[in-house]
Amino acid sequence: MPLIKRNPFGHILFIKKLLIRYLGVLSHQRYKGFNTLDIEGSEIIKDLPGENVLFVSNHQTYFADVITFVHIFCAVKWRKFNRLGIPYYLLNPFTNVYFIAADETMNDNWISKLFKLSGALTVKRTWRAEGKDVERQRNVVDTQKIDKALSHSW
Repeated sequence: MPLIKRNPFGHILFIKKLLIRYLGVLSHQRYKGFNTLDIEGSEIIKDLPGENVLFVSNHQTYFADVITFVHIFCAVKWRKFNRLGIPYYLLNPFTNVYFIAADETMNDNWISKLFKLSGALTVKRTWRAEGKDVERQRNVVDTQKIDKALSHSW
C-alpha cells in the first residue's frame, strides 16, 4: 500500500481533502446566511454506486454549483439529508467526485487553481476559446478523461 494515496489522475487525496475542507468552510456561510439553499431528494444519493454517476448542472455562476454539490455530497456522507447545518461533515469530506471545467478558465486566478487541484477535469471547449466563438473538433483525450473519472468515481 503506497504511503501517499492518489486518485487515477495522480492528485494526492490528502491535498484534495484539505482543499475541499478549506473551500467548504469559506463557502458554507454563503449557503446558510447570504443565499438560502433549499435541498430536496438528497436521501437518494446515499444509495448511488461508487462510480459511473454523472450529475449535470446548467450552471449560471462560476463555481457555485460545484461547491453546492460538494457540500451536499459531504453532508449525505455524514447522513445529513436535505440540510447542511453545522459543517462538521467537512472533517472527512466526500472526495470521490470530479467536475468538468473549461481548460481556459482554470488557470485564470488563484481560486480557479485551487478548484483545479480539488478535482477539476479540464476540457477544451469546442465552441468557445478566449472569449471568442470558435469551431473545432472534440478532443478525444477529454472524452477519455471523463470516461476514466466515471469508471472510478462520480
